[in-house]
Amino acid sequence: MSDSLQAFRAETRDWLEANCPPGARGEGQVPSGSTKVPIEDPDVKLWLERMIEKGWTVPTWPAEYGGAGLTTAELVVLVEEMKRIDARPPLMGMGTGLIGPTLVELGSEDQKRRHLPRIARGEVGWCQGYSEPGAGSDLASLRTRAVDAGDHFVINGQKIWTSGAQFADWMFCLVRTDPDVPKHEGISFVLLPMDQPGVKVKPIKLISGNSPFCETFFDNAIAKKEDLVGELNKGWTVAKRLLQYERSGPSGVQAKKTGEKKPTRNPLAQLALDYVGEEDGRIIEPGLRDEVLTQLIQERAMMLTARRAAEENQSGKAAGAATSIFKYVGSTLSKNGSELRSRLRGTKGLGWEGAGFTDAELESTRSWLRDRAVTIYGGTNEVQLNIIAKRVLGLPD
Repeated sequence: MSDSLQAFRAETRDWLEANCPPGARGEGQVPSGSTKVPIEDPDVKLWLERMIEKGWTVPTWPAEYGGAGLTTAELVVLVEEMKRIDARPPLMGMGTGLIGPTLVELGSEDQKRRHLPRIARGEVGWCQGYSEPGAGSDLASLRTRAVDAGDHFVINGQKIWTSGAQFADWMFCLVRTDPDVPKHEGISFVLLPMDQPGVKVKPIKLISGNSPFCETFFDNAIAKKEDLVGELNKGWTVAKRLLQYERSGPSGVQAKKTGEKKPTRNPLAQLALDYVGEEDGRIIEPGLRDEVLTQLIQERAMMLTARRAAEENQSGKAAGAATSIFKYVGSTLSKNGSELRSRLRGTKGLGWEGAGFTDAELESTRSWLRDRAVTIYGGTNEVQLNIIAKRVLGLPD
């Protein structure tokens, strides 16, 4: 490690120790920027304010747009030091992770100056208008129409599986602006406010009991021409770039909470020991022991690979089609991990409600049900395998 990076680590460690409030460490709320979701803990609000001042809500963005201009190596140090003290991210959502980085790279200067500082300051929440009832994995079949009306577009149609739409202030949306050309052409990428008469949101209740997704209906909704990202009818290029950011991970600070300051064992291993039993410190059932070890090794390999990719990509930009590898492996590990955690609990991992189950056991059931979807949303595993085959490995059709 260079002397300058060592100095950056020391300065970062000292600053975090002095400025991260107790209420922003460990489990708890992470703001999304939405004006519709109040920040409950004053420590969380103070943490956000301090990180905004440092430019560390979006640390790799240029300073003129609210970031700190950190290099990828400095970002890795910042995340490591936040993990060391169990600090939560100050801000996290589709603004910092998806549309923000896309605008940094592909937005006009006017769009950058109007939208990026508000995202960096946590003043706006975003949602994604991609999937439709007839256009999911085959996203380019979308039919939501945008008609040119002078200085704006008039939008009619429907989106589905719109994550967090009920809390979003703005949407980035794919619309069809030319129906008479091949389906991958004639698509445009627009930004529009959610709080307007032409937008209606209906949450979808899932089997897990939550409603993280919504149906979104457009009835003469308005998107201004100044919020057309990229060229008219060339939105498919912008859309694919944004998906690469989604699959490679958000650009904001993503220090994950551990739940314990210094765990003596990995939480998954400890869960197995608690519910399955142990003998001489080992999981007593050999088959489950192998499953736990395999899951832990794969999760560790995934983390190290993602870190190596970040360090190799000093430009800070998304890694292109190779990000589909991270999406495929990451979503599979997430689904398998939730299923394993539920099975390790036995019948305690199947509870839905009642006094016979702890909160953690009930959450385990919901996580197992919720994570059945991770290999579908954000691009199905089948779509990712196709991209890997064609764009990464160069295999023939």
